[in-house]
Amino acid sequence: MTTSISELIAEKIDAMPASERKAAQTLIANYPLIGLRTVAEFSTQAGVSSPTILRFVSRLGFQSYPDFQGALQEELAAQVQSPWNRASTIQTAKGGPILPLKSTFPLMEAAIENIRETFQHLSAQQLDDVTDAISRNRARIYLLGGRFTDPIARYMAAHLKITRPGVTHLTGQESHWRDHLIDMGKKDVLVIFDIRRYQQSLIHFAEKAQARGVEIVLITDQWLSPIARFARHVIAGRTAVPSPWDSSATLFLVAETLIAEVTRKLEKSGADRIRDMEKLRDN
Repeated sequence: MTTSISELIAEKIDAMPASERKAAQTLIANYPLIGLRTVAEFSTQAGVSSPTILRFVSRLGFQSYPDFQGALQEELAAQVQSPWNRASTIQTAKGGPILPLKSTFPLMEAAIENIRETFQHLSAQQLDDVTDAISRNRARIYLLGGRFTDPIARYMAAHLKITRPGVTHLTGQESHWRDHLIDMGKKDVLVIFDIRRYQQSLIHFAEKAQARGVEIVLITDQWLSPIARFARHVIAGRTAVPSPWDSSATLFLVAETLIAEVTRKLEKSGADRIRDMEKLRDN
């Protein structure tokens, strides 16, 4: 699988001058549609010059703006694929099924490669920024996922509740999530897991939370959920495997990495909290 444009941005953004970083941030916030517009329209929305947009595209490794747009169009097509669409295209070079019963395990190999590629593009600064937000002393942390990713949100919340107070996994119907909005504000953090085909209810909720000043952490796939336009932090994990279904293996490992780093940052207070919990359980 080729490197996605969002992965290229994550890999190179720290080395970009301020004007190109503005172009990168504008693209992520309006991914991928702003990149499918003309150079002039892109530059106007980003508040930079047209030559800056072309330098930004070149820095990502594209020979021309049309090449860059072609890559975005391929990603847009991948975003909207259903499991049925993917099933019809999963073939080996010989035309047989891609999951043989013996000898090789291509799905496992693809999942391992997804993990490797994801962490290659996840910078130390990204990890630090996200875990700083989740570790913030007075913040309340809310976690939420979609149809297939909510188990990861629940898993992450269960661990974070042990290391710090004020952690809530939003469960049930969207109306139940909205009931929590009244208590959410500028000091709080919302961690959302969302992969293709992106869940409209999550997008609506993220928009409402962002309007209340909530700091949003989005954990998504390499094609980027539309929630990226509302998120302060975006971690893109690879999910595509030779199956009609996307794999969440990488996202689970991203969640576990965040849990481990938050636990490290909250070492003293977390240890005290765990000790007190154990005392309560013993009584």
